[in-house]
Amino acid sequence: MEINREDYISDPKIVESGNVGGATSSSSSSSVLKSALLLENVGDVVLTLNSDGLSLELLDSSHNDGSIISGIKPVQKFVNEIKFSDVYGVEFINYGFINGPRQSKSEQCFQGRASHGSEMYRFTVHSFQKSRSQPCLWVLAVYSFGHKDLQTCRTWVDRINASLNLERGRPENLLVFINPMSGKASGRRTWETVAPIFSRAKVKTKVIVTERAGHAFDVMTSAANNELKSYNGVIAVGGDGFFNEILNGFLLSRHKAPYPPSPSDIVHSDQRSGNSLFRNPNGRVTEATCQNEDHSPLLSNSVYNGTGLANFRTEDGTCNIGQDFEFPLPSEQFRFGIIPAGSTDAIVMCTTGTRDPITSALNIVLGKKVCLDIAQVVRWKTTTASDIEPYVRYAASFAGYGFYGDVIAESEKYRWMGPKRYDYAGTKVFLRRCSYEAEVAYIETESEEANPTVEKGQLFSRLRKRQGPKKSERVVCRTNCGVCNSKSDYMSKRSPCSTPFSSSGTRWLRSKGKFLSVGAAIISNRNERAPDGLVADAHLSDGFLHLLMIRDCPHALYLW
Repeated sequence: MEINREDYISDPKIVESGNVGGATSSSSSSSVLKSALLLENVGDVVLTLNSDGLSLELLDSSHNDGSIISGIKPVQKFVNEIKFSDVYGVEFINYGFINGPRQSKSEQCFQGRASHGSEMYRFTVHSFQKSRSQPCLWVLAVYSFGHKDLQTCRTWVDRINASLNLERGRPENLLVFINPMSGKASGRRTWETVAPIFSRAKVKTKVIVTERAGHAFDVMTSAANNELKSYNGVIAVGGDGFFNEILNGFLLSRHKAPYPPSPSDIVHSDQRSGNSLFRNPNGRVTEATCQNEDHSPLLSNSVYNGTGLANFRTEDGTCNIGQDFEFPLPSEQFRFGIIPAGSTDAIVMCTTGTRDPITSALNIVLGKKVCLDIAQVVRWKTTTASDIEPYVRYAASFAGYGFYGDVIAESEKYRWMGPKRYDYAGTKVFLRRCSYEAEVAYIETESEEANPTVEKGQLFSRLRKRQGPKKSERVVCRTNCGVCNSKSDYMSKRSPCSTPFSSSGTRWLRSKGKFLSVGAAIISNRNERAPDGLVADAHLSDGFLHLLMIRDCPHALYLW
């Protein structure tokens, strides 16, 4: 069927439930809506609203006098379907000019003139498309439709909004923290780039620009649970360290979990075998190799109460653990998001596959989610009263001792260098080659129990001999990862919230000596310099830490 643009401009057609008639609308969001519209830069289309999205049928191009030009089709890519799950907003733009189909020079010569647009009422559908060269990169897609009839455009906007309201899991109100000093001091600019996406998606945002190190931590710690309950989540505009600061502020005053065994507990449980565990007070521990790009506060306000849990107090001495109501953890309704503006952005790279703020913002407003493992890092300190007290942090990407801590501490002296400070500090620490006396104790996994364990002192050799799967066989962790999903039931049965840590009946493996570095990767920690990450086979929520131990060795071997 051939339709002339003048025909449908003067007499708009809307099809509801298969009945053709005049410009009518229906209160039912499930009925079919169909109209002939002008799609900007494409031409005349028939737009149909279905239960799961919009479908577009391209009509033949025509002159204003109604004559049909056969054999000429738009050069640009034409999208035939737009899923509601990919649409984050629709807006009415009032009366104005809308461009007709784009034409090549040969088409303009064939027709004798360029195709002109028209003035009409307009509405815009906001969605995205995946990049052909980088599938993980999401590119904004804007579809502007025009019609001479005002009510037709308003009907389409109302119906599309009604369908979008049926999409589950999308946020309505978010708390946003911006670190203006993250990365190359680009936090504010990054938010200004993505803020329109939240506005078009009708997501309310309360924005807090941090003024000092630990500002976001203090806000999250002191916030009442009733206040946080009014938000669907918290967004960090910054790097991995800034995200960890916010995460720690949230969990430290709310997460009631037993601590892992203290060094003395392990010593006592193993004295019968003649082993002992000692600590080196001079070694530095850090939660992430890139975390100091945003200062993480020294969490020195937690007070051990002797019950396996902690009372966490703010600077004024008030305790938040007995707030207005218990905050459920984990919570499906309260989530954390990151819009990358840091130096390495390893967490974003592992969850979305790219360091693109637009892609992260789209994932957030569309309600996309992945589960992450969080590691509890406890530093046991002896007080002046000879009591052992825990100082707790939580890590989402990496925990390191030795080299990693030294790089973090050294790079703080050169924050003015931006991301390059890590290269400079890392080189200095590498050339210095400091090693630390340590004994590492860990619980062997089920897979290790099935295999004979090598003798003590041979762990480094064992790790070198253990080869992971070939690159072609690796399962890269993404949304709905089969490995993580298969672990969910297993992990829920051994949740640390319900089953306290116990050293009885547990087999601990030990490695003692001088180490250049000891690291525990929670995720693969992919980044632009290391596309496979520190641990290529690590997953986001498989319940495992990947232990990396490097004994004192020559520079060349350590570099390898």
